[in-house]
Amino acid sequence: MLEFTTKTSEETIELGFKIGQKLKKGNIIAMQGTLAAGKTTITKGIAKALEITDTITSPTFCLISEYYGKMPLYHMDVYRLEGSEDFENLGTEDMLYGDGVCIIEWSEKIMDSLPKETIIINIQPQDDGSRKIQISNWNNDPIN
Repeated sequence: MLEFTTKTSEETIELGFKIGQKLKKGNIIAMQGTLAAGKTTITKGIAKALEITDTITSPTFCLISEYYGKMPLYHMDVYRLEGSEDFENLGTEDMLYGDGVCIIEWSEKIMDSLPKETIIINIQPQDDGSRKIQISNWNNDPIN
């Protein structure tokens, strides 16, 4: 497991950028953490690394946002879903196994629908305002 601490939103975006530089076509990222933990913030950095120029926002109400840069980014928020069956009924298979990167916020609800290679990023806000970010199942190049 990799572990990082970021003290500002800018540092969280920078860590996302470093992660994004190492992502490969077909990578799936399961984002986990409380409300306002920084899931969308780290996604902004990943999108920047993928040369996406659109503004990244939380897809809470639309469920899935698609962005295009060096490769597609499918940004999903499953907070409002009941579970895996709802997720599978969205028709996400082409995105999960396609030519882009998938980022799934609130993934705790649907982990049984995700492949075993899924990268898990857990973000925990700390009392001092920093964020502890743990990355597990990372099989890509090292993050510097």
